[in-house]
Formats: sequence, structure tokens, C-alpha cells
Amino acid sequence: MSDTVKGKSAAPEASFWRSLKTIAWSFFGIRKRSESQKDAAHAGPFHIVVAGLVGVLIIVAGLIVLVNWVVAK
Repeated sequence: MSDTVKGKSAAPEASFWRSLKTIAWSFFGIRKRSESQKDAAHAGPFHIVVAGLVGVLIIVAGLIVLVNWVVAK
């Protein structure tokens, strides 16, 4: 069966990778409203929560490494 329905492309499934990209852009705060709405419509809530927690852990770990590096000098 084709990926298109009456000439329109089918909506992409919610994927963890798409959720990670959505969370990454939200941390930076620079995203077009139309792209943000597309991501919100196609992202699964479970993926968003997990991706958000992963993003926060990466930022906290990065800050800890940075502070330890600066203090060590």
C-alpha cells in the first residue's frame, strides 16, 4: 500500500528520535511555531517525558563536569 492517502503524505509515527529533537529544540528555545506544532502533534507523551529526563541529565552532567574542570585549575 502507498504512503500517501488521496495525494497527501501520511503523518509520521511518533518516534523517540523525533521526541529527542523536539526536546533539544525546546531547551534552546529557537524553533518555528509551525515546526513546533508539527512535533507536538506527532510526538508520543511517553517519549517526550523520557527525552526530557535524558536532556536534563545530560545538561546536569555537563554542568558538573564543567564546574569540576574550572575548580581544578
